[in-house]
Amino acid sequence: MLPDVTTGRSVPGPAVSARTRRRLEQASGGLATASVSAMSERLPWFRRLSADQRAGVLLVTQTGVSNFVAWLGEPGQTIRLTAEAFRSAPRDLARRVSLRQTVELVRVAIEVFEHQLPLLAGSDRERQLLTEGILRFGREIAFAAATVYASAAESRGAWDARLEALVVDGVVRGEVDDALVSRSSALGWDAERPVTVVVGSPPPEIQTESQGEPLATMRRTATRLGRSVLLGVQGARLVALLSGALPVVGGGVPGAGNGGGLSSGAGTTGAGNAAASVGGNGAAAARAGTVKLSPAERLADAFGPGPVVIGPTAPTLAAAHASARDALQGLRAVSGWPGAPRPVRAMDLLPERALAGDPWAKAELIATVVQPLTSAGGELGRTLASYLDGGGALESCARALFVHPNTVRYRLRRVTEVTGLDPTDPRASLVLRIALIVGRLSASE
Repeated sequence: MLPDVTTGRSVPGPAVSARTRRRLEQASGGLATASVSAMSERLPWFRRLSADQRAGVLLVTQTGVSNFVAWLGEPGQTIRLTAEAFRSAPRDLARRVSLRQTVELVRVAIEVFEHQLPLLAGSDRERQLLTEGILRFGREIAFAAATVYASAAESRGAWDARLEALVVDGVVRGEVDDALVSRSSALGWDAERPVTVVVGSPPPEIQTESQGEPLATMRRTATRLGRSVLLGVQGARLVALLSGALPVVGGGVPGAGNGGGLSSGAGTTGAGNAAASVGGNGAAAARAGTVKLSPAERLADAFGPGPVVIGPTAPTLAAAHASARDALQGLRAVSGWPGAPRPVRAMDLLPERALAGDPWAKAELIATVVQPLTSAGGELGRTLASYLDGGGALESCARALFVHPNTVRYRLRRVTEVTGLDPTDPRASLVLRIALIVGRLSASE
């Protein structure tokens, strides 16, 4: 009796005799050789394999015949073919032959078996049993091959995810060594390309452990933007390493390089800051059909709810730690600016970062505001301090300095030219005020 195809239960019928099974065992080597010869004749790509790889296919085929004969000896059992035949193949063969090509090999081998195995039967009934058994056994071989390749794909995916997490964690920690560069290369990442670090909260699919590939939406978005991306979920935050720069509409801080040798886009005046404020509602406007989403806004939509902070662009992966550091510091301090756009640059959060105790933000404010004002000489610093302390009133500032109001206007324009920040803009005036305070505290230390 043979197992039913649909239920796996035994069905009545005589089994293949022991004498026929012995003939099958003795013919297994010839069957495998005939199968490989047919593969070489019908499949052009098979002829291009090396001798060792063709020998591996021969071994797998012969093992398959042995499994078939063993199954015929247990007619009352369900088909229990595992990946044993495929485990006998060399690793190099598994990497060289694709799933589609494996299906082609199985098809050719089954056709050879269908033609030659029934000739070894001792009776018409055994010939019928062998024909039916080959069909069922061939189906199981195909499923076993698919299972092996699926398992390999899952293992590869899990290993890639582990490598990806190690690379992201190394960048966050600042432990970028040759080993990390090698891991990134294994993931197809060019370590010499510019890198922009973006941080925010994970999407709901991660938090609810929904089925499907995690972070698939973000990966698709990055692909559509023509960017490579490495992702790492670290507790309640998601860290994304994006290839290339990621421009953000507007801004409020001058674009000078920081201590890590990074640089962001050019700073803007009051008009630019207004644009940045409007940018916070850019995604909603885009959904209404009035504004087209920028690449940064499209990427931010793939994050979970809450703020999204973009670090400055690093020239290489080895220098990406400074970008990650600024982005993470910005994420901690962004709650201090309720009206911050989404996404927001870490450079635009310098006041909040400085108040939160970020030493790099303080150094950046001194480098981009205090030092340029000092280098410009004249009365720019004194005029700016008086203007800000007076609540932004020109007349009272002019009286305090014993100058004409037009002189104050001229000096404030010079402040804008030197720092890239307009003292008459509310957000820019906050940045300037914090920078002056940080400069005074630094000078008193």
